[in-house]
Amino acid sequence: MELQVKTLEGGAAGSITVSDEIFGLEPRTDLIHRVVRWQLAKRQAGTHKALARSEVSGSTKKFVRQKGSGGARHGNKKAPQFRGGGKAFGPVVRDHGHDLPKKVRALGLKHVLSAKAKADSLIVVEDAKAAEAKTKALKAQFSKLGLSNALIIYGSELDRNFALASRNIPNVDVLPVQGINVYDIMRAGTLVLTKAAVSALEERFK
Repeated sequence: MELQVKTLEGGAAGSITVSDEIFGLEPRTDLIHRVVRWQLAKRQAGTHKALARSEVSGSTKKFVRQKGSGGARHGNKKAPQFRGGGKAFGPVVRDHGHDLPKKVRALGLKHVLSAKAKADSLIVVEDAKAAEAKTKALKAQFSKLGLSNALIIYGSELDRNFALASRNIPNVDVLPVQGINVYDIMRAGTLVLTKAAVSALEERFK
């Protein structure tokens, strides 16, 4: 398939032919959902912890006699039903991550790229460079492209001025092509790829 290439000023800069196997698939939401779920589970800290009855501080003395009190039979007050007692089946420190085959992860990325292309939310720019590290100037260029909520993917090397100018713009994220991922693409309203990023992606999935 063919995509139009633009400059950061919003002008035309020719066109580029991209692989249908990456940008022309019929998007499958189930694959995208699986990869997003895997990403979010993997990054979850899992540091939540509640004290069990063996971990709370307190005496282990039997506080009421076994028979004759008129109440239930109890041991110590660290049992879950008492105030200050341990939590029954509370959260423990654990890893929330789960396995996902490499092929499914790759398919998920291809399908989310195809989804952006199908929804006309994909823009290819010639390059991501700025003459000076001025946020105001870069914001004006983004407005010409109609970018208010975007993820910009550049090649392996980022222009320093562009990186400095873009980091203060809200709802605009900039990533190298090595860091491209399904979740960040889904979060962004518009995906912006440089020509170098497109070439790197096609090389990666060759």
